Amino acid sequence: MRSVPAAVAPWVRTRLRSAPGAALALALLVALTACLAGALPRAVDRYEDAGLRHALDQAHPERTTVRATAAMPDYGSSGENPDVSFGPRVLERKFRALLPVVDASVPVDPGQSAYGVTTEEGSTVTEPWLPRPTGLPAKVTLVAQSGLAGHARVREGRLPRAPGRVDVDTPETEAAVSAATARTLHIKVGSVIRVPHFTGTLTVRISGILLPRDPAGAYWSTMPLLRTPALERLPEPGPPQTYWHGALLLPPEATLTLLGGEKAPYRYWNFAPRPGSRHAHDLGRLRTAVATLESGPGLRRARALADPDLDVSTGLDDVVIAFSRLRSGISPLVGVAAAGTATVAAVVLLMTGGLAADRRRAELALLRARGASLPGLTGRLLAETAVVAVPAGAVGLAAALVLVPGPRAGLAVAAAGAVTLAACAALPLHAVLAHRSVRLAGPREDMASARPSRRRTVAELTLLALAAGAVATLRAQGTSAGRLVSLAPVLTGVIAALLLLRLYPLLLRRLARPAGRLRGAVAPLSLARAGRTRASAVLPLLALLTALTTAAFGGSVLAGVAEARDHAALLTVGADGRLDSATALPAGLAGRIGAVPGVRAVTAAAIAYDAKPADGVDTVPLVGVDPRAYAELTARTGLGTITAEELRGRAAHPLPALASPAVARNYGTRSPFPVRLADGSAVTVRITAVHDGTPAAPTGDFLLVDRAGLPSSAARPTTLLLTGAHPDAAALRRAAPAPATVRLLAEERARYADSPLQTGAGHVYTAAVAAGAGFAVLALLLALLRAAPERAALLARLRTMGLTRAQGRRLLVLESLPQAVLAAAGGTLTGWATVHLLSPGIDLTTIALTSSQTPAGRAFLRPDPWSLTLPALAVVALAVGVATTQAWWTSRRGSVRELRAGDPR
Repeated sequence: MRSVPAAVAPWVRTRLRSAPGAALALALLVALTACLAGALPRAVDRYEDAGLRHALDQAHPERTTVRATAAMPDYGSSGENPDVSFGPRVLERKFRALLPVVDASVPVDPGQSAYGVTTEEGSTVTEPWLPRPTGLPAKVTLVAQSGLAGHARVREGRLPRAPGRVDVDTPETEAAVSAATARTLHIKVGSVIRVPHFTGTLTVRISGILLPRDPAGAYWSTMPLLRTPALERLPEPGPPQTYWHGALLLPPEATLTLLGGEKAPYRYWNFAPRPGSRHAHDLGRLRTAVATLESGPGLRRARALADPDLDVSTGLDDVVIAFSRLRSGISPLVGVAAAGTATVAAVVLLMTGGLAADRRRAELALLRARGASLPGLTGRLLAETAVVAVPAGAVGLAAALVLVPGPRAGLAVAAAGAVTLAACAALPLHAVLAHRSVRLAGPREDMASARPSRRRTVAELTLLALAAGAVATLRAQGTSAGRLVSLAPVLTGVIAALLLLRLYPLLLRRLARPAGRLRGAVAPLSLARAGRTRASAVLPLLALLTALTTAAFGGSVLAGVAEARDHAALLTVGADGRLDSATALPAGLAGRIGAVPGVRAVTAAAIAYDAKPADGVDTVPLVGVDPRAYAELTARTGLGTITAEELRGRAAHPLPALASPAVARNYGTRSPFPVRLADGSAVTVRITAVHDGTPAAPTGDFLLVDRAGLPSSAARPTTLLLTGAHPDAAALRRAAPAPATVRLLAEERARYADSPLQTGAGHVYTAAVAAGAGFAVLALLLALLRAAPERAALLARLRTMGLTRAQGRRLLVLESLPQAVLAAAGGTLTGWATVHLLSPGIDLTTIALTSSQTPAGRAFLRPDPWSLTLPALAVVALAVGVATTQAWWTSRRGSVRELRAGDPR
């Protein structure tokens, strides 16, 4: 007789059908978290790649092109035919041989690469029609470069030709010049330039004027002289002696004519890097490849193919090193937000599993009591969760790959996979911990009565040691400490959460005694309810403290960056706007400038930059201002604030002066001294006060006096300082006279954040902090949702005992306040302590300013009050709002359902 197998409903299908809402919520959470986790490394790659491209663009092809050069061989001793080395076909053959060698290390753009022959120095030409700025004759460099026809358009004339056979003895050749060279050196089609030659002179006839098709491309910019002539200066003391230096572009077939010049020729092969071929994550490989080309196996291969004396050089490695230094200062700061957000997201995923395990506590306990094994139960729960989490994680990863394009997908896949794995393991992990032994009723786990185990104490001490080591290392090594910069704030938040959880029961006991003597039952009951919070509340508190610490640290970083940029811009401009002129400004200009939209006030200043104190040779800027207007300006800008009485000196003799510290040290503050002006007049001053800076001269040395006490020739304004929220830049420049320059504070501030590496890091940091805050709110909501059924039943029971609706609302609000206030106060204190502990090792200069050589100097981390208080207040407000909403909803639904007998809680 055959046995008929019992029909068993599949576990996973049954569980999903019984709780579709919970499965959908888990899928949404996993998909969103996986999307954020997968998008983060790709977003970092994107802004780092954009920053690298920006750095290479700023460096120009002159530094980034790989140049292979070889000098002229000694034909007299070798007996070699010059055509073998300098012929155009030979140069082309060697270019094609070198191309794969260079391309294997640095991807090459053949369209912008070129080869040819030129001379090491320019040759002096004495044509009388060439311009001579200081009387020195001009110089020209002969260049025979390949691909001229494909990279230029003919504006006048035609391209140069080399009729017949061209060799060393050729007396005349044709050449072309760029339009900029023709305009500057007064060259026309048909002009003749005689270049010194070993036979006497080489006659170069200009056949055409060319317009570069891509002036910024490597073909024209690797040797900028091809495109634009240079005004060079002799390296001699005395008055500057300058001369023009331009390039004459010979046809590629005329390379042999350069062998007879007075300057030694050399061959070159320029290999332009391919745009977009370099990525920030490959910088190490790129530096190694460049080193191989310059002095390694790549150089040996190139010499074997082209010339034994070949030399390979490029400035690409210097650009990469500078970019790596900037990235190494920014990346750890971005890692702080990433680590904080990852910690809060992990806590939320664990809390989600804990909420599901609590909801099914009775079911799982019953299964264990009926003989279900722990491995079997764990496997079923894992399969049940994986059916939902794995497809959701895949959808989130796909969304991240589509929304944030990038060259690498490995890190995104790993991050999304880690999120999916954590989501799958959360419910089985909680079930294993809660049902290790078979029991139907779990022990009471009130926070006020639970005693920490020895293992928990050891774990807490271990984390404390790690946090202390991370903070100490970071303070000593700064951002060079690497990942410790990212982990230190998170570890500090974890330690604070564990410490507050130990203090929480003590605080509740202290509050419960005086509350028991109050009239009414709401306050004592709420504190008693708060004391019965589960000991597993460490997760929401950990999430809140980590998010608040990260938000405080991130807000302080962003506030410090903004403050550093504002201060640097102010030290550059001195006010909201500035109009400078080398000569006296016309009368009535201040009124016209004051009428420009956005300008609130205009302060005039007369600045004599070549004033000489004490009849010496050193010059110090002498600034003459109106005391009252200037005092108001310093009060508005906060830069070197003074009072009008400090400067008044219309009839005083000597004239009171405010000075920079260096001027005060050099000339003293006790005795007056004369200051001689450029027109020969003089004024006697005495230093009465010392200031580090002043709006008219925000950096450097200065002497500040009352303009009314200066001679009339020196009292005429040369500078206008403007204040106003948003001055109209276009209108200001239209109103300004031609020689004057206009600078605005907003434009100067924007200049300090022109690198995509800085702006991208700031955007990613802000997005990560916002995501962490969102996960923290979700953690708080999950914690409140976990206690919602119990609170609803409590209110229902108390309503039958006469508790009013208002008392119920107050009860739930007061019950939720202790932990919310604890998280808010602990988060504020932890954020403040974290910023103070880590500020000695955090230098914000790299992320705030484009260069460390700025007027503001270094930018340090300081606590930001808004970042410390606003998130903490938001936590308290959210907790009170949820408690009030729950009390309203429970009273609206009635108490019949909550009091139903046999309803599992």
